[in-house]
Amino acid sequence: MNIREYNSISMIKGPLMAIEGVTDAAYNELIEVEMPDGSKRRGIVVDSQSGVAIVQVFEGTTGVSPTQSKVRFLGRGLEVKISEEMLGRIFTPLGEPLDNGPQVLSGEKRDINGSPLNPSVREYPEEFIQTGVSAIDGLTSLLRGQKLPIFSGSGLPANQLAAQIAKQATVRGEESNFAVVFAAIGIRYDEALFFRRFFEETGAINRVAMFVTLANDPPSLKILTPKTALTLAEYLAYEKDMHILAILIDMTNYCEALRELSASKEEVPGRGGYPGYMYTDLAVTYERAGKVRGKKGSITQMPILTMPNDDITHPIPDLTGYITEGQIVLDRSLFNKGIYPPINVLASLSRLMRDGIGEGKTRDDHKDLSNQLFAAYARAQDIRGLAAIIGEDSLSDVDRKYLLFAEQFERKFINQGINENRDIETTLDIGWEVISMLPESEISLIRTEYIKKYHPNYRVKK
Repeated sequence: MNIREYNSISMIKGPLMAIEGVTDAAYNELIEVEMPDGSKRRGIVVDSQSGVAIVQVFEGTTGVSPTQSKVRFLGRGLEVKISEEMLGRIFTPLGEPLDNGPQVLSGEKRDINGSPLNPSVREYPEEFIQTGVSAIDGLTSLLRGQKLPIFSGSGLPANQLAAQIAKQATVRGEESNFAVVFAAIGIRYDEALFFRRFFEETGAINRVAMFVTLANDPPSLKILTPKTALTLAEYLAYEKDMHILAILIDMTNYCEALRELSASKEEVPGRGGYPGYMYTDLAVTYERAGKVRGKKGSITQMPILTMPNDDITHPIPDLTGYITEGQIVLDRSLFNKGIYPPINVLASLSRLMRDGIGEGKTRDDHKDLSNQLFAAYARAQDIRGLAAIIGEDSLSDVDRKYLLFAEQFERKFINQGINENRDIETTLDIGWEVISMLPESEISLIRTEYIKKYHPNYRVKK
């Protein structure tokens, strides 16, 4: 398609403009607005009907004149130059540097909308990724090529956990080939400053490429942020054979931007006022992950979202749970106890975990130990509820040991420092340390051979 130029702006509304006389505009086609002073802004076509094209301007429409501004339809989608040079750098979703560094010189231009992976060439995730966080590695393990979101409540330390995982995560044995693509969507300025300082001070910035939009940026830019980040992730994974962890924070801001634009287009709202196509839109984003047959690299995704009012049935976490392979849930009561990270292991789940742990992958006792820890902690929570009613004095000796186990499980196993990086062996050893507080007769889900091999009592005897 050729470049076409129009000066027939008939409507300006928020970030949207209507241009009349356009009969051949393509959905998501890139446009360029020439302002009266000669400066230029970019945008895309979001609707086209009856000779009128609706375009969305990335930088907003402030200062656009209906009579003196020109709109050019460029005949292509939005492309951003991507390269390995982006590792260690910070960019806008349009590929412009935010770290006072130079523009990206080498690399290639790619359409940021990407294309979904053909299901027939996908490989099943079976390789363990070590995050260094015990509650994740031990009980909700992340596998290479998996989509595992983190559900957080407002005010909970999701940012700190995201930064810690970005700094520590690795595929064991292939550390040099591992990198993180970090998309920060519509975050506050102080949050952006935290991420930048954390990565720079810990040295993790060298293997992290960051794409950032702030809370006061136009909604259209927020929607582009994960698209550009995942375009770079696809390039590094499938062209450069790297193992990429894509962290998308905060997907709630992304969905709010979708709702804002949908309302400005006067679309019929769906559940919760969000557009009816939000499920499809989230699926398109989340499905840009996985392992491809014949390719060495892979993309693993950890979307992070804030649950409004801590409601896990809210449309955003609800739809995300349908698309992804589990969830990690942060808990306010653990946070109030001073536990970091406050991961509620009973509400958390990794649906693919069983295929990526065990002998030859993590350690032979991993499956049995995780089952036992889950079961013991679940029973301890029931006993806590009972003790609140009848009092601890009325409990049996075994029940009181479960209460002690739960306290130590939270304080020693779940709780760890933000800069504490535990390998899987350390995590499992701590698990054995806390489970050994129970009588051996209560450890019924672990095979005898593993009890004799790893239980602290037998280790002492040896």
